[in-house]
Amino acid sequence: MTSDGIWLAPAEWLPPTTEKRADALAAGRVTTDEADAMGYGQLPVSLDLSAPEMAVRAARHALSRAGVPAGDLAAVLHAWTYHQGHDFWSPAHYVAARTGALDAIPTGVQQMCNGAAAALRTAVHQLAARPGDGPVLVTTADRFAPPGFDRWGGDYGVWYGDGATAAVVGTGPLPEGALALHALHTRAAPELESAHRDTGAFHPAPHTRSAAVDVRRTKKAFLAEHGRPRFLDRLRQETTAVLAAALTEAGIGTGGRRLSAVLLPRLGRATAREVYGPAVAEVTDAPLADLGENTGHLGAGDLLSNLAALAADTGPYRLARGGYAAVLSAGAGFTWSAVVVRRT
Repeated sequence: MTSDGIWLAPAEWLPPTTEKRADALAAGRVTTDEADAMGYGQLPVSLDLSAPEMAVRAARHALSRAGVPAGDLAAVLHAWTYHQGHDFWSPAHYVAARTGALDAIPTGVQQMCNGAAAALRTAVHQLAARPGDGPVLVTTADRFAPPGFDRWGGDYGVWYGDGATAAVVGTGPLPEGALALHALHTRAAPELESAHRDTGAFHPAPHTRSAAVDVRRTKKAFLAEHGRPRFLDRLRQETTAVLAAALTEAGIGTGGRRLSAVLLPRLGRATAREVYGPAVAEVTDAPLADLGENTGHLGAGDLLSNLAALAADTGPYRLARGGYAAVLSAGAGFTWSAVVVRRT
């Protein structure tokens, strides 16, 4: 999906409270081997704000950066992976109402950790189909709170941090600090969905199979049937394919403009080494960057958080003017996306 003339102004909001790796080790919540494989130092933790409340804060930052009044928004697309604070409601409508986007059409996007990319893709489609409408707001937010979720030990090879991200997506002249969107490509392999599903039976209500979300249980069963080497090969193949397609769409191929960096999903040192490093090397020699040291995996928010680092006014990953960067995204199901942006 080429995206000529489309820009995005990203932002994030993270809670000030953190839980440290050292404390998780001391409490026996992670092992030394797990900590070494992950390589992250801390996770942001929301003590009081729900996920949608954090999304509103991120949305306000993004709207301010874009210089767009909330009343001008045509749509609000909210993505998440885990519980949003109530069992039977629409968090997207809450985000729209509390942001002041009362004339926008709110829509929830539940596509697991690739949710931001799915929402961004939907925003691009809307802007292309209805060019006279106003900009679109994309938000993500997750809070991996106990007792329903163990952020340190509920999954293999993933530590989960709380936080929210947002981006205003529009057309026309770029606001100061916005990024030009040059490509967005997505691939899916729905035959792998059982990696996150109990294959024995469906459950009548949340937490009836276990008191807390247990991703290790479903992944262990999946890998026992399909084999870890085969699964990792597929992850590498799909990552290579989606990145190559996005670079082609953006006009960055062999002999083309060199990427400043490829930013990775925040899944830790071992996954970067075993999956993303080899997969990206098949396409480009651009340096890789994993920005999860102080955030962990932000659920649906990794993509927009990485884009916010590229668009920041200062910082080590601020994209230089005229520079290109690629950002990878992946989510259970499975779905992979690659975004190519440029700072103009």
